Amino acid sequence: MNQGLILKFENLVQLRGACQQLRTLSYRKVSGAQWKPVQSSAHPVWSALPPQFWQKDKLISIALSQHRHLATKEEAKRKKKKIPLTKGEVEIRQKMTIEELAQAMGKDIDHIYEALLYTDIDLDSLEPDSILNEDYIKLIVKKSGMKYKSAKLKEEKERENTDAVKRPPADPAVLTPRPPVVTILGHVDHGKTTLLDSLRKTQVVSMEAGGITQHIGAFLVHLPSGEKITFLDTPGHAAFSAMRARGTHVTDIVILVVAAEDGVMQQTIESIQHAKNAGVPLILAINKCDKPEADPERVKMELLAHDVVCEEFGGDVQAVNISALKGENLMVLAEATVALAEMLELKADATGLVEGTVIESRKDKGKGPLTTAIIQRGTLRKGCILVAGKTWAKVRFMFDENGKAVDAASPGIPVEIMGWKEVPSAGDEILEVESEQRAHEVVAWRTYVEQQERMKKDVEVIEAKQKEHRMEYEKKQQKLAHLTWRQRKAELYKANKHLMFSKPKERTEMDKNVLSVIVKGDVDGSVEAILNILDSYDAEDECKLDIIHFGMGDISETDISLAEAFNGVVFGFSVKANESIKRLAAKKGIKIKLHNVIYKLIEDLKEELNSRLPPSVVENTVGEASVLNTFSVTVGKNKVPVAGCRVQKGLLDKKMKFKLIHNRDVIWKGSLSSLKHHKDDVQVIKMGMDCGLSLDKDIEFNIGDEIICYEEKEVQQTTSWDPGF
Repeated sequence: MNQGLILKFENLVQLRGACQQLRTLSYRKVSGAQWKPVQSSAHPVWSALPPQFWQKDKLISIALSQHRHLATKEEAKRKKKKIPLTKGEVEIRQKMTIEELAQAMGKDIDHIYEALLYTDIDLDSLEPDSILNEDYIKLIVKKSGMKYKSAKLKEEKERENTDAVKRPPADPAVLTPRPPVVTILGHVDHGKTTLLDSLRKTQVVSMEAGGITQHIGAFLVHLPSGEKITFLDTPGHAAFSAMRARGTHVTDIVILVVAAEDGVMQQTIESIQHAKNAGVPLILAINKCDKPEADPERVKMELLAHDVVCEEFGGDVQAVNISALKGENLMVLAEATVALAEMLELKADATGLVEGTVIESRKDKGKGPLTTAIIQRGTLRKGCILVAGKTWAKVRFMFDENGKAVDAASPGIPVEIMGWKEVPSAGDEILEVESEQRAHEVVAWRTYVEQQERMKKDVEVIEAKQKEHRMEYEKKQQKLAHLTWRQRKAELYKANKHLMFSKPKERTEMDKNVLSVIVKGDVDGSVEAILNILDSYDAEDECKLDIIHFGMGDISETDISLAEAFNGVVFGFSVKANESIKRLAAKKGIKIKLHNVIYKLIEDLKEELNSRLPPSVVENTVGEASVLNTFSVTVGKNKVPVAGCRVQKGLLDKKMKFKLIHNRDVIWKGSLSSLKHHKDDVQVIKMGMDCGLSLDKDIEFNIGDEIICYEEKEVQQTTSWDPGF
């Protein structure tokens, strides 16, 4: 009996030992030597067991062997992965991005984010290409159980400047006369386009939406005397002040158009300022002199206040009374322009590499990117290689203002250039280079310079943000300094719980007062003018205005997709949206707003802003009553204050809301619990009638108090933003 118990006990001990080995095997580090089972004697455990246990232990042995094989394989994989990551040093350097640091450590990006938890860095603002401060790089490496060493600073070779520049001033001996470049400036609807139309005998006004020029155009006018004048037609609307300013940079003479019956207006003053800033002489054209209410002398007197002194007052500004619509005195104006140009002795070098300025740029479906330019030096011909901004062109075709192909363009001549790789910006300087390879070098250099400047700004912004977040973090830590780490963790969890469990869509809905817009225009100058107006938006506290994309060309599927992603509105200026795009937008619930007149587009945008604002509640007074006496009545076990009143204005309606005013202060707002007239319950008490009333709250009345009956109405708010017209 005792021997049987001892044998069973030994079997249980051996079985327990085998189970322990099976359990501990998965936690054991695998070395090069093969695992062997633990033995209590020189012989294996199962050799001392009876046959019935022998079979059982044999099965255990097989199971252990198989598990050993799987564990060995898995541990080998783990070893293979971990050894390169934990051993050795991570080479770090200044201004590493998150992605670069993850690669250097052999980790994924999520590991870097985890290491930055509970630091003062705002994780939501970080992207894989975000630059990390050196302190944070070291902290991440330390938290990961790794060592770091600073990379050897490689001296970056200073990149050679390969930009294209203007040629030195030409020898006066090679200079030849050129046509003057004249800009027509003035207030909206004062007749600038009508004047140009009369000079060049074309119907531009009929093509312009609303009779207002929508983008800059350049035209060459041939006078009967054989003289040539290049006119820049800049938009007269206040919204295009930036485009007008650009027009004066390439201008020799400014013709200031002022309507004789309106006099000096806001855009007139702006135009004068643009001309003064550019140092360009003025010629005054007083338009609409054929109207009965015209007063040219008043115009001249008003201009004196802005330092525009006409010749008859002892100044140097020529004044010509004209009627652009009837064509009166236009030749006198042209002769005055030619005379001033002769005094200025305008000459240019028509030889060598071309120099010019982009006046406007646009995309044409058939011709591709196009620019209207003024040539300022050299002679432009087909095949010339040009650079402007960060793009270049091999001139394929050139067109005059009437769309006719031309072979050459000399200084002072406006021309439309076809052959650009991308659309340059209006106002960009055009320079000719020797070859396409040279053009690539110039564009590469300019792109590099822009990237360096952007990186510098990005670093400044990041450092400022980090400083701001560090200060916020320190403030939070000071508030939680008296708590234990467990309490601190609980407080942080409570503070961020609503963000942790909200979906991305719900987070965006938290900020409803946002208008996301996409702006598309026909030409670069038009888009810039609209953006300049939107830059003046100053009502961010009411509704945030977010410009998510802008560009040239018709509305595309990409624009609709962007608008859908940001819940935005697409605004198009002088562009189209085909039927398939309109159907797609309707299907996705995206608004497309197309306009041909700038101020109508801005008005429409203001309406969209207004629709984003929450309605305001307005109180409309329906009636007023004064308290003449006070008493109380017993209702059940409670005493209820009652006021004896007389209606002084309007009426009292029990359904509406009331407020009690004592010494001009509102001490209660709510509803009436009862309204009586001669002991009868009533709904309405009219003016001049007496009544007794009690409130839905026990408040003591005083003789002389006022009771106001009012109704609340929701009124749509309007934005306080004033775009200036």
